[in-house]
Amino acid sequence: MWGAIIGDIVGSVYEWDRIKSKDFEFFDPGGHFTDDSVCTAAIADILLHDRPAPTTLQEWCRRHPGVSYGGWFGQWIWHERPEPYDSYGNGAAMRVSPAALLHADDLDAALAASDRVTAITHDHPEGMKGARATVHAIWLAARGEGAAGIRGTVAAEYGYDLSRTVDEIRPGYVFNEICQETVPEAITCALESNSFEDAVRNAVSLGGDSDTVAAIAGPVAEAMHGIPGDMRARAEERYLADAPDIVSVMGELYGRARLPTPSGPARAGVPPASTPRGTPSAPPSA
Repeated sequence: MWGAIIGDIVGSVYEWDRIKSKDFEFFDPGGHFTDDSVCTAAIADILLHDRPAPTTLQEWCRRHPGVSYGGWFGQWIWHERPEPYDSYGNGAAMRVSPAALLHADDLDAALAASDRVTAITHDHPEGMKGARATVHAIWLAARGEGAAGIRGTVAAEYGYDLSRTVDEIRPGYVFNEICQETVPEAITCALESNSFEDAVRNAVSLGGDSDTVAAIAGPVAEAMHGIPGDMRARAEERYLADAPDIVSVMGELYGRARLPTPSGPARAGVPPASTPRGTPSAPPSA
């Protein structure tokens, strides 16, 4: 979803130069798309066209080298016979938002799509759970569920602690790349927001894996608040000029999406108006 890509671009500046403030230039001149955007576009391509998941993801990533792929995933891209590697890294959640957008009328189908595109790499139970929780939160938000309802459902279904506020999380939060310690925080950033931009600012202000936390929070916030049209246009024109394949597949994704409205039937391609924990057995990898 565009929420993931814009969150990725905004957060990219602060992944290694982390901040603990919401006061920053939203579209920094040094911003750029990273692996989060490429993988999100790849997942859209897989689900839109029923393409083979492992080789399609590899194809997209090989076409966009040098955009900060994680260690194990960076090797997986080039494997002749790609196999999952028991990862519980947050790359499971940052790329999965198209599953919610394409199946906004069927939760079971959305979660099945999440499993399909996650298990090819992040088949650890925590990786699978992190992706599912993200899709579930987006799905609920797209149907008009409020923050309290989303918080309660995600906490009950996935065992995540969503009781802390952003201000309570921020002081002690450190860089982390695992689902267990990024997905709950990212969802909280969205649920506590009053706009899409506010959610992304929340995510960056935690001072963690900024681009990925924002890429997870962004789609939830998009489903809750929508994204201003000029913000999407700026992302396309300023940061994706050299990635027309990403822009093209995102256009097709929204053209095929059917999002419900609180008081009416699904609308084709229209975003919402404005729009138990396992024991980790392997190191995380994006």
